[in-house]
Amino acid sequence: MHYQLKNSAIWRWTGLAVALVATGLCPVSGQAPDPQPETFAGPPPPAMLPDEKLNPEILLWPNGAPGSEGKTEGARYRTLKDRLILSNIHQPSITIYLPPVNVATGTAVLVIPGGGFRSNWITHEGYRVAEWFAQHGIAAFVLKYRLERDLGSEYSTMEHSLADVQRAIRTVRSRASEWSVDPERIGVIGFSAGGVLSGLAGAHFNKPVNNRIDAIDDLSAKPAFLGLVYGSPFGPSSSWKSEIGKDMPPVFLIAGGEDKIAEAYPEIYRQLRAAGVSVELHLYAGVGHGFGIQARNSPAVAGWIDRFYEWLFTQGLL
Repeated sequence: MHYQLKNSAIWRWTGLAVALVATGLCPVSGQAPDPQPETFAGPPPPAMLPDEKLNPEILLWPNGAPGSEGKTEGARYRTLKDRLILSNIHQPSITIYLPPVNVATGTAVLVIPGGGFRSNWITHEGYRVAEWFAQHGIAAFVLKYRLERDLGSEYSTMEHSLADVQRAIRTVRSRASEWSVDPERIGVIGFSAGGVLSGLAGAHFNKPVNNRIDAIDDLSAKPAFLGLVYGSPFGPSSSWKSEIGKDMPPVFLIAGGEDKIAEAYPEIYRQLRAAGVSVELHLYAGVGHGFGIQARNSPAVAGWIDRFYEWLFTQGLL
């Protein structure tokens, strides 16, 4: 497949959109490099958290998550300018963003922030993303998940982080009527490490529940769509080596062209197409890793979420 790049040009192919937008800007700095500011215990500053009355946070397992027995310590946090970063997570949860009734579409999305499985960068890859979705009629749920690479962690991505994702999907499905959500239109979007989890959710939705707790665990964990934003488990260098099956949900791939992760995206696209999976790909030239939703994003990449929304519409998911 041949890709052609021209300034301010977007090249669209049937069944695929490849956006290579030459901005001439330096790569966007996001999660890397991380200067590792001091980490604090206790609740983060209220100004960096959603309004708990408008956007309540609920535990995925109110009586404790399987595999986290006896771990009662709360999350730790650090801040980097206007971004909140969480670690030491033992009580996975979702924070709820419901759209106004007059614009609600019935579609829902689980938002999974990144952080290299060491932390959750929950502001620009979580709360802001969910707020945008809610304003545009999509119910959004920001996931706080357990971390394999956190200091002293005994968790694994496949056994615990993926379980958090699947429990979150099932939880939203179990309360679909309460939250005015179509249970057949619950999808996932993830960033960086969250993109890995998003892909794993699409590839392993039939993974058995090892520790059934209640009737929620009997529901389907299959997402209706996958957003993989500068993160995927399907590349040749991936540690997870997940197989791509034809029964995977539609996939939206997006990354900055200066991000090493993007190097694998064209091949991932080809593999998905070969498997019969509906897929769309966007790469933004001159853009690096970790852009999420930030005021400093260039005008070109700032529109990535609009492209995702348009893709949902063309997929018949809104």
